[in-house]
This record gives sequence, structure tokens and C-alpha cells, in this order.
Amino acid sequence: MGYVEGASREQVVLFPEALDDYVSGENPVLFVEAWVNQLALGELGFSKAEPEELGRPAYDPRDLLKLYIYGYVNEIRSSRKLERESQRNLELMWLLRKLSPDHKTIANFRKDNRKALPEVFRRFTRLCRELNLYGRELVGIDGSKFRAVNGRDRNFTEAKLKQRLQWIEEKIKKYLQALQEADAAESQESEVSAAELQKKLKELQARQAAYEGLQQQLAESGEEQISLTDGEARLMKGRQGQHVSYNVQIAVDSKHKLIADFAVTNEENDLNCLAAVAQSAKQELAVEQLQVCADRGYYNSAQIKECEEANIEVHMERPRPRQVAGIFPLEIFTYDEAHDEYECPAGKRLSFRVFDKDRQLRCYWTKACRSCPLKSQCTTGKGPRRIKRPLAQDAAERMFKRVAQNPEVLKLRKQLVEHPFGSIKRWMKQDHFLMRGKEKVSGETSLTLLAYNLKRAIKLEGVEKLLAGLGQMSTKNMLSAT
Repeated sequence: MGYVEGASREQVVLFPEALDDYVSGENPVLFVEAWVNQLALGELGFSKAEPEELGRPAYDPRDLLKLYIYGYVNEIRSSRKLERESQRNLELMWLLRKLSPDHKTIANFRKDNRKALPEVFRRFTRLCRELNLYGRELVGIDGSKFRAVNGRDRNFTEAKLKQRLQWIEEKIKKYLQALQEADAAESQESEVSAAELQKKLKELQARQAAYEGLQQQLAESGEEQISLTDGEARLMKGRQGQHVSYNVQIAVDSKHKLIADFAVTNEENDLNCLAAVAQSAKQELAVEQLQVCADRGYYNSAQIKECEEANIEVHMERPRPRQVAGIFPLEIFTYDEAHDEYECPAGKRLSFRVFDKDRQLRCYWTKACRSCPLKSQCTTGKGPRRIKRPLAQDAAERMFKRVAQNPEVLKLRKQLVEHPFGSIKRWMKQDHFLMRGKEKVSGETSLTLLAYNLKRAIKLEGVEKLLAGLGQMSTKNMLSAT
């Protein structure tokens, strides 16, 4: 018995005459086509949203947007790969009506419309909101590091520059000494060696000048580090070591793990990211109140208070105390809110003394520390034990009471935020950026998160229901306009 054989390549094959025959009723390209066609790209800020009267006709930005949405959904982000797919992929032939833009046109579209792409993501968020795919009660907030187009060798800190300059100075001294020895020898062999040493010396001096220029640039900018390939990316520590990255923040709704909003920062940690992401998520979900859960890496009393003032209820674990062996931890000092004092383990009262305006801290201590028998267990310094209380600590204390009364909310955090990041980085293979600069990276991130939300919505509702919801939403908008 033989094997299963394919058809002869010389056999004439009659394909269906219409491309529609290749696209089934549940194919995602049907929704991409309908949804992008109803977007007002001019209002969103897309370039060439209206055709020019003179000159060579441009590609319709709707077609290029469809191409990118299809690409990100199907793990194709490269402009060259998208160009190839448009020439051989039947779904793309249907979606683009057999158009095949060159890779430069495709790449320029993503670059030129970097400010408009995040608004496309938010328009899909509003559609999902109209379809009741968001619970709009609880969101989980977390950040993850995505690698930038910048290697660690092209990222410098003050300490790294000093170390390299010191190494160059030592090398230059050795070469200069070797040159003196070569001059003293005055032989043909020494002359050849001296020429090589001169060449290496010039190379080192050029590198020295470059590093000194970076050192001056770093001092003038006030930044702690500088990146040469992508100037806005920063060296960040993650689970897989240190890499030059961006910190992508997302707010994930608890109902179906759909992303409500996002932000791209170059902050090395999450300390100052909570309030902005929480407030933008609240705005996109169109609610008066919102619950937010986050990990202790976000703990910042000022951020918690800002959320509280915006009617956002934060749930977060208490940060781990920095405890010195043999020294009383801060937790055993009792705060008396009525008298604005702390009571120490010895029963003494620490009153308010100084306000640190720069760090927004209130400092408390007592003169009784000098003669206290427990002083060696209270502080290692010569002076009194000083307690520093953030100005917004009251909001943090109210949060800890909420968490103690309802600890179940915190258990949902990992279930919410780890799912999208795991899907994007592992299943969709989008754990690094292709573009440079925070604004362009934000536009690229919006395409990635839109692809995640779109795949999730199609899995939950199906293409037909999404199309029906899109039609109802369009009808509603037309009625409200009239």
C-alpha cells in the first residue's frame, strides 16, 4: 500500500471566483473590517484621513490599520512580514481587497500615527463596555517590563562611566609607558610596535572623550542613566535580570480579564504609577466609584490618598517592614490620632517636631529617649528614636482596615493581572518592542493590548454577536446625533 498523495502541480485547478468564499461567517476579519470602517479616523488624529486633491493617491489609513490589527492578532508585527503576508495570505487579500503596500509605507503608518493608535484601543474598550463585557466594579493593576530596542552595553549610569573612564586612564598610562620604552630601544622592531601602540592610544582617547561627553550630558539632564539607542528607555530589574526596558502598566477588569486602560512609563518601579492608571481606568469604564487591587510594590501613601480623593478604593498588602535585628519595629509604636502623637514601648509620648517639606514627612521624637533603659532596643544612633510619618498616612491606614475586613479582594489580584501579561508575552510572543521612544512604544503597546482584548472578546461573544453589537451601537449613535 502506498502513501497519501497530493495533487499534481501540473493539474489545472479552478479556485472559487470570489474571495468571500474563503472567509467564513466566524472569521475575525469580518469584525475588523466592519469595526475599522465605522471609526472616524480624522477625529482620532490619523494622518491622511481625508484624501489629498493633488499628487499621487495615498493608501487609505483604514486599510493600513486593518493590516496592523490583523498582524498583531496573528503574531505578525514586522512591516516586512506584513508586506509578504499581504501577497500570499487569503484573509489579508480579502481584508485589503488585494492591496499590497510596501514595508516602508506600512512602517511609516505605525510611526506617524503613534498618538492616534492609543485612541483606537480606547474606542474598542468603549464598544466592549456597551456590550457589558466589563464588570466595572473591580480592576487589578500591575506593571511588567518589556525590553526596549537598546542593549545594556549602550546604557550608562554615572558609576558605570566612572568605572570605564578609570579603566581607560589605566590603559593609557600603560601604553604611554610602553611608548617610552619603545623610543628608548630605537630598533626597527620597536618602531613597528610603537606605531601599533599609537593607534591603540588614539582609539582609547576617542573612547575617553565620548565617555566624558556622556558624563557631561548625564549631569546636565539630571537623569540617573542615559541610553544611546532609545534615549527614553531605562535599565530596569525584572525577574529575568536587568535589561533596558519600558514599564507597561495595565488595569484589568475582574469580569472577563479585559484590559480597561494602560500606560507606558520609564519608571524603574511602580511607586508613582498607581493613581494615574487607576483614574484613567475609572474614566474609561465610566463609573463614579471603583475598587482597585495592587501588590505592595505600589505602596505610596500619597498615591493612595490621591485615589481616595478620586473615589477609588485601593486594596493593597501592607509593605514588609525594614527591621533591624534587636530593634523595635515601627508597628509596635501606637499612633494617637486625637493628640497627633506616638506612644513607644516604654510608654513615652513622641510628639510632632519637624515637617520635611521635600519628602512630605512629619517627624516625631521625645527627649525622654536619653535616659530610657530601652534605648538600645529602640535605636542604634546616639540621638532619640525618630519616627517619620508620611503626610498621607491616614489614607493608608484606612486602606489597611478595609483590607483586614475584606481580604478576599487581594486574592483576586494575581488572577486578574497575570493572565493578560502571560498571554501577551508567552502566547502572543510580544515581550519586546520594535520601536524607539516612549510615544512610539505607547502606540505599539496599544496595538498589542487591542489584539489581546479583541481575541478575548471574540472568544467570549463570537464574531456574529460582536457585529450585532457594533450595529446596535452605530444605530444608537445615529439616533443620539439626530
